Amino acid sequence: MFENKENRTELSSLGEFGLIDHLASFVELKNSESVKGIGDDAAVINNEGDATVVSTDMLVEGVHFDLTFQPLKHLGFKAVAVNLSDIYAMNAIPKQIVVAVALSNRFSLEAIEELYEGIQMACDKYSVDLVGGDTTTSTAGLVISITAIGRAKKEDIVYRSGANVGDLICVSGDLGGAYVGLQLLEREKRIFLENPKIQPDLSNADYILERQLKPEPRRDIIEKLKQAKVHPTSMIDVSDGLSSEVMHLCKQSGTGCTLYEDKFPIDPQTFEKAREFHLDPTVCALSGGEDYELLFTIKQDDYEKIRMHLDISIVGHMVAKEEGLHLVDKSGNQVKLEAQGWKAF
Repeated sequence: MFENKENRTELSSLGEFGLIDHLASFVELKNSESVKGIGDDAAVINNEGDATVVSTDMLVEGVHFDLTFQPLKHLGFKAVAVNLSDIYAMNAIPKQIVVAVALSNRFSLEAIEELYEGIQMACDKYSVDLVGGDTTTSTAGLVISITAIGRAKKEDIVYRSGANVGDLICVSGDLGGAYVGLQLLEREKRIFLENPKIQPDLSNADYILERQLKPEPRRDIIEKLKQAKVHPTSMIDVSDGLSSEVMHLCKQSGTGCTLYEDKFPIDPQTFEKAREFHLDPTVCALSGGEDYELLFTIKQDDYEKIRMHLDISIVGHMVAKEEGLHLVDKSGNQVKLEAQGWKAF
């Protein structure tokens, strides 16, 4: 083996983002066209005055999805959607994707066609071209890797690092639904495995199931912000939970933050189903992940421009770094904000 077993560092001791930071320390950008490398939602490449943004996400069977309850067509759509979300989080417009798939012989041609129908459905909806990719064999289930390529004017790009003290923290849509939907699907899977004769009970849960199985990246929010002439100071998509994402913005921007629990947008169905599972809806919003909403900051001067927008909630504000990161709960108590979202290792 190439590693020193006597001096072995477990990946779990670093976590996903610690590993990314560690690997980034070895990377040096050599080309002037490479504007932004590792550390944001997507890379940025200068392209004749405009910027090309590039992002890659990998979905692994048994880690990111379960084919027991994830239809292949929905999976294909979701695989594209989560990549496009990263491009929108840079305030850019996706133009092309490249798809690489590793699969075993348990998948038929018809199954792969179903997967690609979902991929093409997402491409059609978001006006993106599928321009290439790769296929190979796998001995450990299905793996999908998608690279999304987008474009924007250099001055329109929004990084995670641009927030300032006093900026308002905004989030699109609502939070926690995807996580609660996953809890429902996993419960019904357990029941089915114990007794295959029992039919799944997915009644009154269409919204949270769609949030988990077929998330929609928020192109509309990017368009509406431009129409309102609001340029976010920082932005990220909510893939790992609100707490993790706002902490990324604070780290990159050198700020602290204060969030207000009573301002969190939580759909009534998410709230009711969370209680049914004896879960705190606020915890689902903070730590659930996979909502793929946009979390962004704006200057206070732009408040009036978005105040009446029904699909944007102001959930807090940025403070000085030394003030820390805190959540003010519904009782008015201030507690330290912690990241408890998805961990890859």
